[in-house]
Amino acid sequence: MTVGAVGRETPAATRPARPFIPRPFLFWAGVVLTCAGVGEHVWMFAAAAPMHFKVSMMPMDPFMWAAMAAITVGVLASGWALVPGGRVDGVGTVAAGAPRTGPTVSRRRVIAILSFALMVDQMKPATLAFIEPGMRAEYGLSASRVAWLPAIALTGTVVGSLVWGRAADRVGRRATILTASLLFLGTTVCGAMPTFGGTLVMCFLMGLAAGGMLPVVYALMTETLPPGRRAFVMVMQAGLTTTGGYMAASGLAAVLIPLAGWRVLWFAQLPLVLVLIGLNHWIPESAAYTLSRGRPQPPPMSALLRRPHTGRTLIVSGYALAWGLVYWGFVTFLPTLLDDSGQHGGMSAATLLFLSSLLSVPTCVIASWLYARWSARGTMVVYAAVTAGALVAVAVVGPSGGRFATLAAVMGLLVGTSGVIALLGPYTAEIYPTAIRGTAGGWAAAVSKSGGAFGPPLIAALLSASGLRTTALLTALPMVVAAVAVAVRGSDPSAGSRAEPAAATITDGRRETAGVR
Repeated sequence: MTVGAVGRETPAATRPARPFIPRPFLFWAGVVLTCAGVGEHVWMFAAAAPMHFKVSMMPMDPFMWAAMAAITVGVLASGWALVPGGRVDGVGTVAAGAPRTGPTVSRRRVIAILSFALMVDQMKPATLAFIEPGMRAEYGLSASRVAWLPAIALTGTVVGSLVWGRAADRVGRRATILTASLLFLGTTVCGAMPTFGGTLVMCFLMGLAAGGMLPVVYALMTETLPPGRRAFVMVMQAGLTTTGGYMAASGLAAVLIPLAGWRVLWFAQLPLVLVLIGLNHWIPESAAYTLSRGRPQPPPMSALLRRPHTGRTLIVSGYALAWGLVYWGFVTFLPTLLDDSGQHGGMSAATLLFLSSLLSVPTCVIASWLYARWSARGTMVVYAAVTAGALVAVAVVGPSGGRFATLAAVMGLLVGTSGVIALLGPYTAEIYPTAIRGTAGGWAAAVSKSGGAFGPPLIAALLSASGLRTTALLTALPMVVAAVAVAVRGSDPSAGSRAEPAAATITDGRRETAGVR
């Protein structure tokens, strides 16, 4: 049924919850303590300027240990301060400590803030590629040893996706986003670690924070935007923030690394994280989530494999796994393969890939329009088919194919993979109900990122044993299977089967309420 209408007063029970921190003094005390610990590390890094900012093998003095303790205590205290208190009564409201309801807030402001949060989140893994050369030189690492950095960081994102996705369904969307932001703040000290082992630990924790931001933001967006608009907005947001995060990381690297070395890239993100935490007042809690707290909660994770969710979980998992294999596996080797082939007109492989990545902007616009106006399921199939077709084209062209054919195949591959990942998060958020939406989004994100653990060694083995053509065809096979599964058995929210439209929407200067089934 539909609750409310344009021009009428929005019922308090369906408004987006006004920003509320259950224990504000403890929260801000924890933020101050965390900032103090991070500040000590920044001071130590700045003091290393005479040594060209190289702090490798410097001893961990008592001040640094105290700073680490301050960060740990601060993050834990602030995280605890965000956990809602009180009991849940029988009508779906929280007796005490629940997010309060209040006047509606700007929809555009919420979209802007959550997009900023996703861009900051995407900068973390993108930065890894730019710090590896400097880290390898400073620590004297071999190529095989430095490869542990992305592997450990991506493992952290897998764990983080599962942990934060479930946390979003237990303590709330807003609390989870803020807690992940606090962990972002604390782990910026990765830039001051004097040993490679310490850097790995901090990068794992940074990945832990980064892993859950995507699914939680998509859950909140799904529950606060009206069904008629959220599909277009979410797909655009997913694609553009990924591109924006990469460009921000590459831009900072180009400007700052020549001035202060690779470590400064972690500290350069500190102001952005502080801005995100400062914007917490304008991040609402989901009214749909608040109301759902009064209902029986499903068991963690196992609910995804119970009817009626079994089929959709298997389909989403296959789609995510196929993308992870292509992106983290095959695309990882593209620079090497292109440089070896020499079929790109004298242009460096890195430049070619950067220019090709710009295609993600129009790709996201087209994907958003198709997803919202045509068919969510059909759009998923189209971009999976483009990815698989590009891999087949790579196999046909081969390592010594013509320049135009090689460029077209590579660009098609990047267009396809950009579209697939832009669609996966919003699609997952829309086809699951409120009670397990965060858990489902976390699971999909974890499966897609797991390709970073097994993709590179698997593709490397296939390239060594079978060559480029066979490897490209074998990599395309899972994507073909995923496309067929979505086409035959996939849900289609755009066809009227959206799991649970938002209980309330956020308006731009006027009161409005979305339909509630």
